[in-house]
Amino acid sequence: MSKDINNNPNFPDTEEDDSDIRVTLSMDDGSSVECEILTIFDTDGQNYIALLPLNENEEPNEDGEVFIYRYFEDEEGNPSLENIENDAEYEAVADRFDELLDDAEFEDME
Repeated sequence: MSKDINNNPNFPDTEEDDSDIRVTLSMDDGSSVECEILTIFDTDGQNYIALLPLNENEEPNEDGEVFIYRYFEDEEGNPSLENIENDAEYEAVADRFDELLDDAEFEDME
């Protein structure tokens, strides 16, 4: 199930699709990466977020790389991300994200 981020007060309210909502990630090397939020989805009771890194022209990266993190909100609805450290968990989440992509492609064909 995908989470509707348009109803979250910590994300900008937009009449457009979710691709207009951005997140800036601070990387370990001190750099930052601007990303589009692709979706927030649930796997085994945990929410995850899929982010599409953008290049310097604010266009999707050329290699199709996607970042996936655990996604949490505190009592006030403030979002936070956490790395997925476990390989088995990451594989399960990546498989679920691939299923969501396949479903979206199938719906686009109809």
